[in-house]
Amino acid sequence: MKAMILEKICDLTVEREPLRLIEMSIPEPAAHEVRIKVTTCGVCHTELDEIEGRTPPPVFPMVLGHQVVGVIDKVGQQVDPGRIGERVGVAWIYSSCGKCRWCLQGLENLCPEFKATGRDANGGYAEYMVALADFAHPIPAVFKDSEAAPLLCAGAIGYRSLNLAKLTSGGPLGLTGFGASAHLVLKLAQKKYPDMPIYVFARSKKEQQFALELGADWAGGTESDPPELLESIIDTTPAWLPIVNAMHHLMPGGRLVINAIRKENFDRHLLAEIDYPQDLWLEKEIKTVANVTRQDVTEFLELAAEIPLHPTYEEFPLEAANIALLELKERKIRGAKVLRIG
Repeated sequence: MKAMILEKICDLTVEREPLRLIEMSIPEPAAHEVRIKVTTCGVCHTELDEIEGRTPPPVFPMVLGHQVVGVIDKVGQQVDPGRIGERVGVAWIYSSCGKCRWCLQGLENLCPEFKATGRDANGGYAEYMVALADFAHPIPAVFKDSEAAPLLCAGAIGYRSLNLAKLTSGGPLGLTGFGASAHLVLKLAQKKYPDMPIYVFARSKKEQQFALELGADWAGGTESDPPELLESIIDTTPAWLPIVNAMHHLMPGGRLVINAIRKENFDRHLLAEIDYPQDLWLEKEIKTVANVTRQDVTEFLELAAEIPLHPTYEEFPLEAANIALLELKERKIRGAKVLRIG
């Protein structure tokens, strides 16, 4: 089968093609696994974190990709053979132990043995992959394969972020950054809270215009002042400065939700920019999002199908994965990026 593999940590500003196209053996499913013939796989900023070493794979080479859609073509001995032919998706959560205190509380995203698809096990930048049967999610029929792929991470983690935002008084809601996840959060929030103002902070004019086209009530630069203070802000950027700016814009009791596995280029001096009386006092708080649970993915797919919530996306062939990743690095974004594989 064809696969795009990562063989070492790379600086994308220097090495513009970090992945290499190879032929490798088609994997065989173990007893509790299914094999998936991959049709599409979303491209996520977390792949940049893997490539550049902020959350690196433990072994190389590694097949990246954790927004995987395809069809089950073979099952292990302990899996119902009736699942052959089922269209499924695999998200960032590849597995968890199922027995620790966090798993038993439904917080398998915090499991010490959490394994990530495309980082700790080969993912979807390939024609086939294997996954535990219990972690392969049925895809609702309303979605095309390329629409479903971004829902598995950008959408599901956006859903978790919106839940953690704890909007109690009708907003307003702020979104900092406007890529794959934020554009889905905007669409989701519009459906869940139709009368709530939504303000978008984005670095580029194109992203700001895209947000307005999708119905944002206001869009401005990362450091711009919104029309009013915000009840909650969801940050989906890879940078630190937006955190400081977001704290300036929260109302008393407001909450900043940071939706990022890792942040790039931490500058300690930026912490000095947070003024305690203005930015943290009056019971303001910061909440981080760590991974997703299977329940997040299941609930979000059901909700997205009910709406229905259709992502905006750009398609690339598997062989052009490096181009898609470089565009993501350079913030050339309009919605989500998806690799077409099968």
